[in-house]
Amino acid sequence: MAVDVGVLDPELLQLPDLPSPPTKPVACRMRLEDLFTQWLSLPDTHRLVLSLLEDAKAGLVLPVPSSSPGNGNSGGAMSALPGMFAVGSTPPLSPRSTSGSPLSPKSPMKRTGASTGSPLKRASEPIREHIPQFYFPNGPPAPQDMAEQCLKRIDQLFAGHSYGLPLSAFAPVTKEVCKLPSFFSSCLFKKIDVEDTGLVTRDRFIEYWLEQNMLTSDMASRIFNVLKKPDKKYITQEDFKPILKELLMTHRGLEFLHDTPEFQERYAETVMYRIFYHVNRSGNGRLLLRELRRSNLVAALLQVDEEEDINKVLKYFSYEHFYVIYCKFWELDTDHDFLIDKTDLLRYGNHALTFRIVERIFSQVPRKFTSSVEGKMGYEDFVWFILSEEDKTSEPSLEYWFKCIDLDCDGVVTPNEMQYFYEEQLHRMECLAQDPVLFEDIVCQMTDMICPEKQGQLTLRDLKRCKLSGNFFNILFNLNKFVAFETRDPFLIRQEREDPTLTEWDRFAHQEYIRLSMEEDAEDASNGSAEVWDESLEAPF
Repeated sequence: MAVDVGVLDPELLQLPDLPSPPTKPVACRMRLEDLFTQWLSLPDTHRLVLSLLEDAKAGLVLPVPSSSPGNGNSGGAMSALPGMFAVGSTPPLSPRSTSGSPLSPKSPMKRTGASTGSPLKRASEPIREHIPQFYFPNGPPAPQDMAEQCLKRIDQLFAGHSYGLPLSAFAPVTKEVCKLPSFFSSCLFKKIDVEDTGLVTRDRFIEYWLEQNMLTSDMASRIFNVLKKPDKKYITQEDFKPILKELLMTHRGLEFLHDTPEFQERYAETVMYRIFYHVNRSGNGRLLLRELRRSNLVAALLQVDEEEDINKVLKYFSYEHFYVIYCKFWELDTDHDFLIDKTDLLRYGNHALTFRIVERIFSQVPRKFTSSVEGKMGYEDFVWFILSEEDKTSEPSLEYWFKCIDLDCDGVVTPNEMQYFYEEQLHRMECLAQDPVLFEDIVCQMTDMICPEKQGQLTLRDLKRCKLSGNFFNILFNLNKFVAFETRDPFLIRQEREDPTLTEWDRFAHQEYIRLSMEEDAEDASNGSAEVWDESLEAPF
């Protein structure tokens, strides 16, 4: 669309008589604004503006009046102003500088360039900025120097093995390149050798380790990705079996178990149960990455790989701790069917527990049994019980026992619920000719000890905030520990002060291991060291 701007008639503007000269600048400015408003209201002006807008949208070069006096195209057709102004009356150029420059330093043409293109066209073009990638699903890529150093070490380890490394020679790759514990070798090897060829090539390893950004991942993420199945986002107990099997075969502190595969299996099971007891806080058997990061399992895995004495790794892997747990279970399981009933559990700790708390345990309120036999507790269930019973300072233990005494499962323990369990304790003290402690005194003592947020209502949050919460449960259903707490054994207090880093479970396991080993030595001495014990009747150690 084109409009001849030269046909605009200035007589259409209603021009009043202007004073000459103007008397006030403000009045002149108001008159100019009136003229401009009238000019915009003209039909021809409207068509002109629409035409210029359409040309700008189409990318056409808009007509600009020529500044050359010899140009014959300075007529009305090329004028961007209406015909009310004299034809060809364009503003004069600024004076030339002494250096002969055709434009002054302040000339708009010099600042914007000599192009006669429309500024509307340039303004309509979008400005594109390059935003670097800031989210990496598999972690940020490794720095170049780190990647080069890793590739150099990979080349050294794979040198002379053009067809790939077998499993027997893969441990240095796991240890030095991946920085993983050495007993992760078989698990990592099978993770890469998906086709089960028995070999891992250099290119295949680089594809798995570098291209998936495993190099820049933290240790928890590396361990999690190596252990879990490819299509899962969690770790199960079955995922730990390959690394525990290799640990049993390669660790020097466990070599004595090579001739007893049954106890190798029991040891691996105990380690798995202890891991999920402490780490899997949701209790659903699916260990998540965030749970792994919050735990001390990664440090324990690295420690057990470096420490030759397996018993110095108190977290999860100590053989002495396994020995205590298994022997305790074996003592209670008199028929050796690997199941425990209520009567068996009542004998635990020299009949320390009350009947009512055992009933609550077998009602499966704190935790559903894994045993498929009705009314029977399996080995895994016993591991959860003994860890909770012997260390009532840990969060899993507090949650376990809180569910037991919270009879109505409303998340609050009231004095009535406490009295229900303490009644049996009081009766047992009377039967043993001990001075009974009245329940009212017990309530005052526990209230002063725990300091609940709401008077008369104890919550799990209150118990977790108090360091003496274990004594609260012992008062209600464990008579032996209640009496020990009342007497304040100086020997135990001195032990706690000597090494505060040890947990209650660590101290219990150490004392029980000494007792059990002394009993075994005495039994061997009475029966003769060369005599073989009957596995079906006696403890397996």
